[in-house]
Amino acid sequence: MPTIDRFDGIKINVYNGDHRPPHIHVLYNEFEALLTIETFEVYAGDLPSRQMKKAMDWLAGNADWALEVFYELNPNLR
Repeated sequence: MPTIDRFDGIKINVYNGDHRPPHIHVLYNEFEALLTIETFEVYAGDLPSRQMKKAMDWLAGNADWALEVFYELNPNLR
């Protein structure tokens, strides 16, 4: 279940067997960014500014759920 949401050409993924800090993978065309769920920081990668804003807005409204999914798929990181 890596893709947890999809909108405006953006995919939000969470992977099992991943690493700390808890984060989401945001994919748009050839771009990918990892955003930390708890601090909303860009952990790695980059997105065009418009898509980054949409991804940050999505995370602001879905952080609790994204964190729940992250730990569900990575219970050893709790």
